[in-house]
Amino acid sequence: MPKQETLPPEERIKAICDEANAIVDAKATELKKEFEGLPYVSLRRDLENKAPGCACRQALAILREGE
Repeated sequence: MPKQETLPPEERIKAICDEANAIVDAKATELKKEFEGLPYVSLRRDLENKAPGCACRQALAILREGE
């Protein structure tokens, strides 16, 4: 079996952060369709407040909502 190359830690962390932010952005966009009168920034902030800290925690909270 060929050896699998891995990215350096900082590149993996950056990729995970980008993916987490994309999940939060997608959820905010979905909510914007439902709540047209509310600004996108407010909807995004509400998601951030549900899991304070980082985008990774916020993304996990969003993904767990569907369970």
